[in-house]
Amino acid sequence: MSENVLLIDDDVELLELLRDYLMREGFGVECAHDGIAGVEAALSGRHDLVVLDIMMPGLDGIQTLNRIRAQDAIPVLMLSARGDDADRILGLEIGADDYVPKPCTPRELTARIRAILKRVPATEPATQVLVSGDLVLWPAQRRAEDAGRTLALTSTEFSILEMLARHAGQPVGKAQLSESALGRPFTRFDRSIDVHISSIRHKLGPLPDGRPRIHTVIRRGYLLVVA
Repeated sequence: MSENVLLIDDDVELLELLRDYLMREGFGVECAHDGIAGVEAALSGRHDLVVLDIMMPGLDGIQTLNRIRAQDAIPVLMLSARGDDADRILGLEIGADDYVPKPCTPRELTARIRAILKRVPATEPATQVLVSGDLVLWPAQRRAEDAGRTLALTSTEFSILEMLARHAGQPVGKAQLSESALGRPFTRFDRSIDVHISSIRHKLGPLPDGRPRIHTVIRRGYLLVVA
């Protein structure tokens, strides 16, 4: 069964180009040309991933993402014009899984889509459980609980937390997190991992002594505290 992608952008010509390429690559594709129609389609349950442009008239990409995230954790890949750093970071803070700067090639976008969708290895045992103190993760189900409380994580946030849990008590570098969670090499000025870590910290809450559950280890990355 093919995986289904929803493209939301007011640029009709670009959407037709991306749709045709993705369909040749074996994806099912639906297009929406404004935020309102995009939200309705994203919440329909018909899609595995959303590609969402930030710059749209009316309901823009940030507002559209906000409405989607209020009801659904479907992976969202945002398209942003080069230089839109503030909107890009805001999108990640709201819950976008990743972004691709425009202009981008259909091949690059397809590779990024596959990286997000390919989260769980085919050999992952369905019964495997990762436990670190009160934190419990079920990788095959993409589910996480902390002290019995379900964590509402995006797909990328889960992948980052899973990597940290697999190396609990040890620092994990940003390059390794970017490769495993985002499916792309880490670049020097890319703040995506930092923004995702900040969101995960907020959802986990602090340790009893007030320290964050995920420590920053200077020049070495991030460390999940074994509590």
